[in-house]
Amino acid sequence: MAATVERDATAEPGLLLERSRAITVQGRDRKGRAVVRIVGNHFPARALGGRAEEAVRVHLRERVLPEIGDREFVVVYMHSRVDRGANFPGVGAIRAAYESLPADAKERLRAVYFVHPGLQTRLFFATFGRFLFSSGLYDKLKYMSRLEYVWAHMDKAQLEVPDCVREHDEELERRPLMDYGIEATDRRCMFDAASMDTSASLHSLRCIS
Repeated sequence: MAATVERDATAEPGLLLERSRAITVQGRDRKGRAVVRIVGNHFPARALGGRAEEAVRVHLRERVLPEIGDREFVVVYMHSRVDRGANFPGVGAIRAAYESLPADAKERLRAVYFVHPGLQTRLFFATFGRFLFSSGLYDKLKYMSRLEYVWAHMDKAQLEVPDCVREHDEELERRPLMDYGIEATDRRCMFDAASMDTSASLHSLRCIS
């Protein structure tokens, strides 16, 4: 999939994102709400370049929101094996995507389950989250350090989990100190991309001030 997206780097941003399947609507949670799955590892940030914000807005408007309709929904964001240079859209793009949602869609968004956040990501959002995001989004953020906690909210049959996410979950089970930043992963610089995205976060803070 990644190779296909790289070859199509000149395509329209919305088409690039659709082909990557980074953002898809899948099944329902245990309360019957639609589930929007976001796989960070699949996001074609390198191919999109500076068009990431545009791509996310177009994809949400033309693909995701029509499929959800007028239903309530939740977001499951899988941060496993995200690399800032390859597949992290940046804090600015995430903020812009949420702010571009219609008011009724923001109201119908009930929770954002952040899977495999990592210690630095938690610290980053604890420090800057309320400055970067409105309380409407920040207060809905729920950290899920393991997939087993996700299954408390939805049936396994309702959510497709990519191999990279399952493998990282298994690695965390074998090396639990990675959760606390005490033990490093063999794949250096792959996790906690949000905490390293300093240029985007500082730009966002300047825009707010």
